Amino acid sequence: MTGKKILIVDDDPHLLLGLTAKLKANGYEVTCATDALSAITVARKEAPDLVILDLGLPAGDGFLVLERMRRLADLVATPVIVLSARDPTDNKKRALDAGAVAFFQKPPDSHEFLSEIRQALGEEMALSSFLKT
Repeated sequence: MTGKKILIVDDDPHLLLGLTAKLKANGYEVTCATDALSAITVARKEAPDLVILDLGLPAGDGFLVLERMRRLADLVATPVIVLSARDPTDNKKRALDAGAVAFFQKPPDSHEFLSEIRQALGEEMALSSFLKT
């Protein structure tokens, strides 16, 4: 069990349910926010190790959330993975330029997505180092 805390910000209840179950099965603690307005409040209260962020949210979009996170001292270093149904053509570059560590289009490949989560949390390198010794 990793015990790392992940905040999922998405307004799709089916995605929240499925992703929460998958992450918990992999040893993560999960908390959720369903709109842009509550995302920052929940992030500041819960101090997640990682945020999975949708771009299409009620009460603002994911870019607004990402911009605000990057201006707050307690959230500036929190890795953010964008998971969106929006066209990646322009949105991927914009998300990465805004400070996201990765961009995935919905639905993501489970193995690749989990691998990116582990990498963003520094777990891939730790596992790799452990296996080499």
